[in-house]
Amino acid sequence: MRIYNIQVNGKKYEVKVMGITEVEPVEVKTVKGEVPAKAEAPKTSPAAAPAASGKGEPVLAPMQGNILNVMVKVGDSVKAGQTIIILEAMKLENEIKAPRDGVVSSIAVSKGQAVNNKAVLLTLE
Repeated sequence: MRIYNIQVNGKKYEVKVMGITEVEPVEVKTVKGEVPAKAEAPKTSPAAAPAASGKGEPVLAPMQGNILNVMVKVGDSVKAGQTIIILEAMKLENEIKAPRDGVVSSIAVSKGQAVNNKAVLLTLE
């Protein structure tokens, strides 16, 4: 958890921000008894990827970004180092490669989807 002191329109607030993996909501309170503003989550934050339903080893996103292309389908055999997903982050295209030989048992993302760091992209058997 990180705690910030901010000032908005002359009013001072103490804001506690929880990390993505933490379960408590963002808490806002005033520093000197003022009425707090309503805290809202940013509308552009990426959604968490659904959990992969296949058995095996999950392949995780190395960073937050948008899925540009999924290069494999469920049931495809892949070799270690083969490009399986293209992830755009900070206007750069990043090739996500298979960590080992295997068969794609499930895919948890689709083209155009925003993902968080360490979100499950797919699962290899």
